[in-house]
Amino acid sequence: MRSRWIAAVELGLISSTFSTVVSQLFAARIGRDAAVDWMTVAAIPARDWAISAEPSWSAILSGIAFHQWADFSWALVFFGVLGRWTAHLRPQAILVLALPWAVFSSAMEWFVLVPLFPFRQPLFTLQQPYWIGLLVHSSSAVMYPLFARLRWAGSDAPKQDVRFTDAWITGGLVAIALLGTIALFGRHCYELPWMGRDRDADQSFIRHMTAHHAQGIELARIAAERAHDPHLQKLAMLMVASQTGENRIFENWWLSWFDTEMPDCTAQERAVMPGFLTPAELRQVKTAAPERFDAIFVEMMTLHHLGAVKMADQMWHRSGDPRLRIMAHAIRHEQQGEIALMQGAIGVAAVTTAFRNMLGDNVN
Repeated sequence: MRSRWIAAVELGLISSTFSTVVSQLFAARIGRDAAVDWMTVAAIPARDWAISAEPSWSAILSGIAFHQWADFSWALVFFGVLGRWTAHLRPQAILVLALPWAVFSSAMEWFVLVPLFPFRQPLFTLQQPYWIGLLVHSSSAVMYPLFARLRWAGSDAPKQDVRFTDAWITGGLVAIALLGTIALFGRHCYELPWMGRDRDADQSFIRHMTAHHAQGIELARIAAERAHDPHLQKLAMLMVASQTGENRIFENWWLSWFDTEMPDCTAQERAVMPGFLTPAELRQVKTAAPERFDAIFVEMMTLHHLGAVKMADQMWHRSGDPRLRIMAHAIRHEQQGEIALMQGAIGVAAVTTAFRNMLGDNVN
């Protein structure tokens, strides 16, 4: 039998890589822009350096590397530090424990390790709802049963464990191949068919949120150039990146589901959208004096974000396509989180706000 630490290192490399590949291929299927998510992860250790209006390859690779390091570390804790209790378990028993471990490890990151100690970086927790981290950690944890095979040298492993882990490896490779095929077709506007109940309602949400995001991008680009506070300037860049990525997904879904170009919103539709700025309000931001710009931008972007939150919450409570509802939930969390970030939320206050944002109801 091999050292549990060596086997834990090998398992950590496998599980973290599997999680990275699954996250990259699956992100767009639930309305996430993987490049923006990796950039947000990179901002945990690298702070504002990682953030730009268009995610750079250095930020993406840094985010992937940091994610893999974190997943790798959790595997070492599970099978190394806690190996006295876990290292001798059968694959099925490991699987039973690994999924609660994914809940625990993702919660520790979201609630404590990232926003409080040691990183004290509220952006990740306020930008991404907890369930995204849970999905990522779960995709890593499903590979944990392979440890029972890695612990043995050569042909010494119990035959029943060999059979189980062989089937598990095959299942993992099939899952990656399936996700890769779906992602490849998705890049060419061939997503899985629309699965909602009310076509008009889903189409209206996509059109309205796309137009709303377009104005948000315009507003954020102004702040990315004019904001006096460097942190606010970087946050505006993140707004540009995230909303641009979401609009690309909206456009891709529209073409895939409805096989036509997305009609633009009329002036009347824009006028009744919650939080959609009037020409006068937009001009107020553009012409703001340098010493007043940051305050005016925060005021107007907060108003704009609150409107998007209301629209997203209405979508979340409907019986629309599940992917749209999941995306809407993430948008409402993200935009409420950005309001908190503009107001300087940090520490326990940021965690409390993020938790409330994720569960709160804003339809009224």
